[in-house]
Amino acid sequence: MNRGNRQGNRSSTVLGRRLGSELLRLRDASGKTQQQAAQVISATNSKIVKMEQGWVPMRDPDIKALCEFYGASDALVDRLLEVARVDRERRKAKGWWNQYPELRSLVEYVALEDIAKGVRTWQGAFVPGLLQTPDYARALAVGNADWDDPDEIERFVEAKIARQARLTDGSPLALWAIVAEAALRQLVGGRDVMRAQLGRLAEVAEAPNVTVQVVPFLAGSHPGMTSAFSIVSFADPGAMDVVYMDTTSSTLWLESEPDAARHNDTFGRIARSGLAPRDSIALIGRIRKEL
Repeated sequence: MNRGNRQGNRSSTVLGRRLGSELLRLRDASGKTQQQAAQVISATNSKIVKMEQGWVPMRDPDIKALCEFYGASDALVDRLLEVARVDRERRKAKGWWNQYPELRSLVEYVALEDIAKGVRTWQGAFVPGLLQTPDYARALAVGNADWDDPDEIERFVEAKIARQARLTDGSPLALWAIVAEAALRQLVGGRDVMRAQLGRLAEVAEAPNVTVQVVPFLAGSHPGMTSAFSIVSFADPGAMDVVYMDTTSSTLWLESEPDAARHNDTFGRIARSGLAPRDSIALIGRIRKEL
């Protein structure tokens, strides 16, 4: 569990730590020592430690040399190089998301979402941000009562909607969103806003890269009742995941393999409690008609 770390004048990032942990996993799996890894890139053991703990930005030649030494697949190497590139940009405060200080604690998440291969998200209280309409996002922000300036709300909404381009860009994000029925019946912004939001949800669910499921009231008790979370994947699910949890008092990143595995299992069990995608869309339509 990490909330951002500092060491001297260096800082670790979620991307850096996850990249480092993947290099450590590859090294352990190959049976290589830190000293052997250091020799491959003509470095000291100390540099390998800093790389594996995410303290320093990583150079592409070092990643390629180490991955070749560890026997990593070409596909995984390409994904690690992309993560390293974005991590370097993130450390330099680059990326469109940095134009929006209104994102606050969401900045790190959006930076990861921008280069992720897939996101699996479970939300019990509201429609996930990638599927929200502007009016719904605005009503949530107003209801949150955490803003002093209306202009900040508009900028926040603008940034949230900008994220949705990932669903339709040249390499679209694979999104699997599971939502509780309660979130669909909560009148956020009133009936007109919710009718439009439910219509948007059903529309986006038709996209080939988007899966939407609803956990109905009739499902009873299920493993998602205690907390909401998102699993961000940079390779095949389970290969290099991080888990994001946003609470009223803090933002938590769960970056270890056991944490990712545990939440992947929980997500699967929540999915089994939910309706099939087609039945979920039908329920969304019925709720919309009731409004």
